[in-house]
Amino acid sequence: MKLVSWNVNGLRACVNKGFNDYFKHKDADIFCLQETKLQEGQITLSYGEEYEQYWNYAVKKGYSGTAVITRVKPLSVRYGIEEDHEPEGRILTLEFDAFYLVTVYTPNAKRDLSRLEYRLEWEDRFRGYLQELDKLKPVIICGDLNVAHQEIDIKNAKANRGNSGFTEEERDKMTKLLNAGFVDTFRHLYPERTDIYSWWSNMPGVRDRNVGWRIDYFLASTRLAASIVDASIDCDILGSDHCPIVLEIAGDISS
Repeated sequence: MKLVSWNVNGLRACVNKGFNDYFKHKDADIFCLQETKLQEGQITLSYGEEYEQYWNYAVKKGYSGTAVITRVKPLSVRYGIEEDHEPEGRILTLEFDAFYLVTVYTPNAKRDLSRLEYRLEWEDRFRGYLQELDKLKPVIICGDLNVAHQEIDIKNAKANRGNSGFTEEERDKMTKLLNAGFVDTFRHLYPERTDIYSWWSNMPGVRDRNVGWRIDYFLASTRLAASIVDASIDCDILGSDHCPIVLEIAGDISS
């Protein structure tokens, strides 16, 4: 089974930069999107009857938003942690026979850290939500978690210490999430691999010099670790300031 996750930073723009070609080439069973930045009816993706599409739109126009395109119809779909308290469209949960799939776009603390307190409270609620799901069946989590967990996950760790996405508080929340029964699939397979990132600033030359951050993840319940076949990052794929990440796991999505 193959899963792909991509923060497209505006799906309409990404479609004009090769999104459909990548989607068809990758041939994933489940394809997750974050930061779609659109409302219902603003785009039509036509991949035939083979795929089901699920969208969680933000109330605010041109902001946030998540989506999942899947070959197998889920048993259930949930929008947000608490459906009447999630106006930013940040979470979609699909239940399949063998696992839950959660795609997420974690709130950014903002450059001046003005949203850090909200971010940390949100992290606690999200972790609790995942733990409750994990009691029922294994969970696969993917998306833009807006944190570089370890120094190995960021090019200039010393210079960025304390900055949004690399504060001790945010990194600690990531550690707590993993300690709650989940694994970072990429680091599980490649604990010492360096210079592999998933996001780069749009400043000139930054991506060319690979001055990046790894802030996009596939996490999985610890009991799924033995089933991980590969976890990769398609660093050469353009179309967004993020690149797609891929998880291959043994087993059938419907079993």
